[in-house]
Amino acid sequence: MINQVYQLVAPRQIEVTYNNEDITRDKVIVRPLYLSICAADQRYYTGSRNQTVLEKKLPMSLIHEGVGEVVYDSKGEYKIGTKVIMVPNMPVEEDEVIAENYLPSSKFRSSGYDGFMQDYVFLDHDRVVAVEGDIDLSTIAYSELVSVSWHAIQRFERKSIKNKNSFGIWGDGNLGYITAILLHKLYPEAKIYVFGKTDFKLSHFSFVEQVYHIHNVPEDVTFDHGFECVGGKGSQSAIDQIIDLISPEGSIALLGVSEYPVEINTRLVLEKGITMIGSSRSGAQDFQNVANFYKAHPDVVDKLSLLKGNEFEVKTINDAVNAFEQDLSTSWGKTVIKWTM
Repeated sequence: MINQVYQLVAPRQIEVTYNNEDITRDKVIVRPLYLSICAADQRYYTGSRNQTVLEKKLPMSLIHEGVGEVVYDSKGEYKIGTKVIMVPNMPVEEDEVIAENYLPSSKFRSSGYDGFMQDYVFLDHDRVVAVEGDIDLSTIAYSELVSVSWHAIQRFERKSIKNKNSFGIWGDGNLGYITAILLHKLYPEAKIYVFGKTDFKLSHFSFVEQVYHIHNVPEDVTFDHGFECVGGKGSQSAIDQIIDLISPEGSIALLGVSEYPVEINTRLVLEKGITMIGSSRSGAQDFQNVANFYKAHPDVVDKLSLLKGNEFEVKTINDAVNAFEQDLSTSWGKTVIKWTM
């Protein structure tokens, strides 16, 4: 069959290309329904990545966050019409110790390989996660980002000391909000403090113990463990502030991505015996765990729905371009695309 793929060929320029796909392959064919734009997609779309990187990875279909419905399954494991979360990570090997999202050989959609902006997405059977009930598909479109936070929390749980009475989260954006929701549900007795710089964004964290502006933190504030969800230029000051305030032998989970190296106060890291835990992306099991979490805790989906910003129905390439352009000026939340190409 001929599949239409909508690729970014140059910054701010999307064109359609046609791939001849073999439907007899051992794949699940999924029709995208709702997609969500990520900051990484925007770095490609706006051309803010290194020029060498752009030349190497383009042309490429964007977006790695999305849900769809099964239209064909070569094995018959999924019924036609089953709603599924699409997993963007594509491992080509297994390792007994190293997770699939850390294997250098693994491929990732919308990062050198075509993402979900296609008429149909051809996925391996273990790259789709079925969801049940009348769950809001437009909200769980950004489940990939939820899985990233989930993965980081699981790594933190395995590698940190048993004191887990309080957490500090740096970052008042999407990832900070999701991390706060998950920590609040997973550690219901713990106190959660959120540190940010935008009052409007901080106002969304009404369910945590306390919010602080990063330039107005009381001297006696401390916590057992920290989560850095800032990234970019602000990651260095965030990490520095966490190191200053964290309790001895606490762990710092690093989730924010920075394009440039950052300086770290190693003297205090050593003095306090701090453990720093890096996390990147997630694997298929994380997606399955998140889907199970949705089913067990429907209120989590309700809280996540507050993160949804603008929703655009995309019928044409111009609609897609408009969605990306509008997302650049969004002050809060995730831009969702209703995919009707």
